[in-house]
Amino acid sequence: MELPPLHEGTFVERINRFLGLVRLNGEEILCFIPNPGRMEELLLKNATVYLVRENYQQRSTESKQTPSKESGRKTEYDLFGVLEGNTFVCIDSRLPSRLFSEAIETGGIEEFDGYMVEKKEPRFKDVRFDLLLMGKEVCVVETKSCTLVVDGTAMFPDAPTERGRKHLYRLIEARNSGMRAVVVFVIQRDDAFRLSPNKKTDPEFALTLFHAMNSGVETLAYLTRKDENRLYLAERIPVEV
Repeated sequence: MELPPLHEGTFVERINRFLGLVRLNGEEILCFIPNPGRMEELLLKNATVYLVRENYQQRSTESKQTPSKESGRKTEYDLFGVLEGNTFVCIDSRLPSRLFSEAIETGGIEEFDGYMVEKKEPRFKDVRFDLLLMGKEVCVVETKSCTLVVDGTAMFPDAPTERGRKHLYRLIEARNSGMRAVVVFVIQRDDAFRLSPNKKTDPEFALTLFHAMNSGVETLAYLTRKDENRLYLAERIPVEV
């Protein structure tokens, strides 16, 4: 995806799951945090952060509009990225599906050669997956955002996730019904060598992932990389359970 203009600031504090205080141009402002994860290793006081104007995914990068009063928003900016050491970490958990979808459409993923995006947010029983793909098989895909990396290992989740476990169970059911079923972990940084479930934080998720893999659910992990103008899905890394 093409990057919107990034505004560099300094993180002050996280007020709640979705609201942060950031110092930008010498002024402390509120910003929306589009990620419910803990991110305790990233959202540190005085960390360098990068903000984008609200609704950047829908608005033109040339737009100079201020937030609409009708939108109900309290903030003009979204928190987009954090600098951890020398590594840029995109924290927007809304993006993995978009990044993966764009890679599919441009033919950039060997594992999905010949597939195309048929539908976004398809319903399956009582859940919505991220994507429905058509190709050699009907394929449902659920993407997961991963920002935590410890000693080169990307770890998911960074907080217990009942929703994540439910998605895995439904992927198993989709696979048992004859569809290709895939969970894709999008590591929103480029400094990991492998991905593992975070057994300490959510042992039930780790067990469910192991069960899903043994049930035929494909489990893939990809890095993301940022250049001056783009954020994109990069190479695949192994998943170790």
